[in-house]
Amino acid sequence: MSSTLQGRIDEVPTLNIKDPEVYNLASELARRLETSMTNAVRMALLEAVERERRVRDDYVERMSQLARLTRDASHEPFLTDDDIYDHDGLPR
Repeated sequence: MSSTLQGRIDEVPTLNIKDPEVYNLASELARRLETSMTNAVRMALLEAVERERRVRDDYVERMSQLARLTRDASHEPFLTDDDIYDHDGLPR
């Protein structure tokens, strides 16, 4: 499929939606937003990608914070077997 974009002819990939439910949802969203189905799908995908990025960024930040806490806590002495078990190997 060819398309004219700023005076150039470029190949434009197509999206063929074969699932009737997905097609109906895209169509309904387009009607509600008073836009084309392409724009409705674009907007929905952008929103989903941005939401996923926020979730992923939050996860990375939480893991980084946990790593910092773990690193900072590593200055504390760790328990040894002698701290946990008596001379017979039983828990204290």
